[in-house]
Amino acid sequence: MPQIVDLTGRVALVTGGSRGIGAAIVQALAEAGANVAINYRSAAADADAAAAKVRAIGRKALAVAADVSEASAVAKLVRTVQDGLGPIDILVNNAGIALIRGIDDLTEADFDRTIAVNLKSVFLCTQAVLPHMREQHWGRIVNISSGAARGAGGVGLHYNASKAGMEGMTRGYAARLVKEGITVNAVAPSLIETDMVRAGVAATPSRIPLGRFGTPEEVAMVVMMLVGNAYMTGQTVALSGGMAFS
Repeated sequence: MPQIVDLTGRVALVTGGSRGIGAAIVQALAEAGANVAINYRSAAADADAAAAKVRAIGRKALAVAADVSEASAVAKLVRTVQDGLGPIDILVNNAGIALIRGIDDLTEADFDRTIAVNLKSVFLCTQAVLPHMREQHWGRIVNISSGAARGAGGVGLHYNASKAGMEGMTRGYAARLVKEGITVNAVAPSLIETDMVRAGVAATPSRIPLGRFGTPEEVAMVVMMLVGNAYMTGQTVALSGGMAFS
């Protein structure tokens, strides 16, 4: 029984792929054989470094700047990837922002921007890649959610809403695409050791039963499991170091 996902010849797009969880997913996809497009908004040097790591193991890579909350930018992004690598077979919606706000500090602009980047982008990117996936009757879409979709979280209610919406969209797409060879799943990490977590959400892992932060590579492992499993769709896999039962 094969234990490693073989993605030779496949093209993957990872939004927000320049750092942290996104960069770990990019590397895992490349190690499985995929050619990878790395979307970023402003971290060009990080995206170029991630692309260089992909090329170092013999895969093709493309770093593409785009604000995936804007329809025109997404359309241009997908065209650029198709021209440079080929049609997109695998989409990982990882782009997101986490503006830490309390109820009394949250503005309408904060709310709208969070929903646009964390939720609307999933719709825009998914719609853009579906024609090819439907034509070939094969596709994998993985959305990076958060434990905040079901818990209080430390960012704010706007973030909760964006991630809960993402998981609802995951189920909605999965149900409607299940006959077309396309799976749609989500991963919901909590307190992964990234700049965002260390900078404001949790300075220490004291509230994690396992006793440590998760790693971006551990999130990438779950993503790869979902990409490789044709029978799993419409699911959200929690990755929380035991917080779900603490």
